[in-house]
Amino acid sequence: MKPLPQIKLVPNRPALDERPLERRVGLIILATDHTTEPDFRRMVASERIGVYVARIPYANPTTPENLRKMQPALTAGAALILPDEPLDAVCYSCTSASVVIGDAEIETAIQAAKPGVPVVTPTMAGVRGLNAFGVRRISILTPYTMETARPMATYFAERGFDILGFTCLGFEDDREMARIAPPALVDLARQAMHPQADALFVSCTALRAALAVTGMEQAIGRPVVTSNQATAWYCLRLCSDETAHPEFGSLMTLPLPCG
Repeated sequence: MKPLPQIKLVPNRPALDERPLERRVGLIILATDHTTEPDFRRMVASERIGVYVARIPYANPTTPENLRKMQPALTAGAALILPDEPLDAVCYSCTSASVVIGDAEIETAIQAAKPGVPVVTPTMAGVRGLNAFGVRRISILTPYTMETARPMATYFAERGFDILGFTCLGFEDDREMARIAPPALVDLARQAMHPQADALFVSCTALRAALAVTGMEQAIGRPVVTSNQATAWYCLRLCSDETAHPEFGSLMTLPLPCG
């Protein structure tokens, strides 16, 4: 072996930036999730905003019972994202579990590890997105079974929406939901849209709906709000990023509504 070089220690350390990136978004996703991470890479991450991901245990099928089992893992998952460092937002990326567990309970669990951080769920973001359009009559499209879809209908009805049409596809496995091609989602949106509804909500973070949203809007002639698109929009606005991204739908051109 050749002689090793002399190792020199720089006497003066370089100055440090306050943060490697100006803004930080934490993302808690299911162990089985194929879609949210790529979507947030497309829609949220930039030279200014970093997205930092933790995965938590989840086992199919997608039933209310299995969804509820994730709640105890939320605090530990949040704690693994840049430990002891502040975040600008944390998104828990599961729409159906947000309904079953509850937005407030999810916020409490995440803030136990990240005190004071704004918490975003797909259901909360979906409501804010629909409110940004000022609509009340909606249609909803989900990939879920009837058992999992019913609580979703109740969630939006309790928040003042008139659900004129609700369509579910009967899938039990979120990994299969992720394999539905975006063009197929455009056709499904056309079928699911009630003629008197003012907007369509497409539920489920597993669906590649963010890639299909502009096609869906063109097909039905009305606004479309999807789970990952809505959470990305909400997180961007919490990071004071008001840049319009019409390639991900008309919601991504709007400000966050007050209240």
